Amino acid sequence: MFTATSAMRQHHLSPPSEENKAHDVIETRLWLEEHDWLYGLLRSEGNVSPTFRFPDLISASVSLIFTHQDAPWRIFRFLGTELVLRPPETPRRRESMWRHQYQLLLDLQRSPANRHPNPKFQLDQLTTACVALCRAEDGSGAGILRQARRNMAERSHRGRDAPPG
Repeated sequence: MFTATSAMRQHHLSPPSEENKAHDVIETRLWLEEHDWLYGLLRSEGNVSPTFRFPDLISASVSLIFTHQDAPWRIFRFLGTELVLRPPETPRRRESMWRHQYQLLLDLQRSPANRHPNPKFQLDQLTTACVALCRAEDGSGAGILRQARRNMAERSHRGRDAPPG
């Protein structure tokens, strides 16, 4: 009986389960050109202490674009002038992003700018636009890495993704 009580106490004091953490990231797809550029950033010498992974880098790209007042306009301009000219069969890679940034893109996807009579863009296209716009603004990716640090600090402050200890 003592063991059962100890196990229950330990359960309540333990960090969030892996299952709960899995709900904090959302699957998306990224067009190959932008994926390859982010992969280069992931493997770069500047991505150290900590080494950020794709969910962090994609989410940082989204956050950076949404720091601009005209973020929706920038995204839809890119989609309507550049991405639309690429072959629709362009390969995409499956990746993840943090829920907070996903919510920004979901709100944009549901906005009047993405409704009839305008063309309907999907999450992978919105995500790709954010990465492409960040790349156009700063090809080094240094801004994305700085934003990834800010995003991590904000998540930790909210009590999510805090290291156990």
